[in-house]
Amino acid sequence: MKKFISALLALLLAAALTPPAWAEELAVEAQSCLLMEKTTGQVLYAVNEHEKLEPASVTKIMTILLVMEAIDGGALRYDDVVTASAYACSMGGSQIWLKENEQMTVEDMLKAVCVVSANDCSVALAEHLAGSSEAFVEKMNRRAQELGMADTTFVNPTGLPAQGHVTSAYDIALMSRELIANHPDIRRFTTIWMDSLRDGESALTNTNKLVRYYPGATGLKTGSTDSAQYCLSATAERDGMELIAVVLKSPTSTQRFEGAKTLLNYGFAAYGLAEAAPQEPLRPIPVVLGEKAAVTPEICGETGILAPKEKLAAMTVRTELQPQLEAPVEKGQPVGTLTVLSGEETLAELPLVAGEDVPRLTYWKILLRCLQTAFLAG
Repeated sequence: MKKFISALLALLLAAALTPPAWAEELAVEAQSCLLMEKTTGQVLYAVNEHEKLEPASVTKIMTILLVMEAIDGGALRYDDVVTASAYACSMGGSQIWLKENEQMTVEDMLKAVCVVSANDCSVALAEHLAGSSEAFVEKMNRRAQELGMADTTFVNPTGLPAQGHVTSAYDIALMSRELIANHPDIRRFTTIWMDSLRDGESALTNTNKLVRYYPGATGLKTGSTDSAQYCLSATAERDGMELIAVVLKSPTSTQRFEGAKTLLNYGFAAYGLAEAAPQEPLRPIPVVLGEKAAVTPEICGETGILAPKEKLAAMTVRTELQPQLEAPVEKGQPVGTLTVLSGEETLAELPLVAGEDVPRLTYWKILLRCLQTAFLAG
């Protein structure tokens, strides 16, 4: 039964998200690309999304994610001091030219990674968090598996060229979504256009030009090497909907930014995100022989409905609840369905479940309730 319901929901979502015909004509100069909506995780457009390619410094999204998870989990603090090792200082490529034994806070190093893609700071943070770069890479790959990134193998925390260091546009979208959805404080860093470190001595200018020039841009990470060419995971938010546009192996830097803009423009023009949850609380359902007289239903699952804008314009919501329940009632027990419609088309069906446990009255409690009722009646 569960498999049938899951399959039905997948079919409904696929129907609701059928892209307009002109979506097939998007001009993105890249080997692989993908557009995903953050809240639902739905893919709105994709080309070669599972092709394994070098991500260059887009790799650092996973490095940043692990750092943010440590901060939000209490294992790391922004004001913790990190000491740069000789190895971290030897990275080359994009960097802030750390010197061996130089000390800097986690916040400043994270800023350097997000804004100028500093390889030296990426390794310094990795070593500080896991003890060594190799141990950190193990954490990266383990987290990738947990997120379902089946196309990904990390070899280092920077994205510098290395044999077997590959991922896909789809996997990059997955880790990008995890970062922006669950660690919103990262925006403090990914939206910086210009800043500085070392009391103003080290100027920082974001490698992601969309942060300055694209309305609603929120990040996220650029990357480029001779072999990976030009890569980007770009995020932007408008009207409460945040999109993730991934572009891999564009021939030029300009083409990667233009490709991301094309994807984002398409998503914002064609799709919208609407709230399906009713503004008024759902009516309580009477419970027969329960220790409580009624139970309040709750919506199970994500209530944001992603669909083409023309379908959202005609959106209505229909609620169907069981007339009554018999105790015992378990929290999470199905009690009805909330159906989201656009005209006659079903956009989504969301299960309604019991919001709490309602134990069944024991014999003695039933007797006591009867005596109380008789006493009050007399």
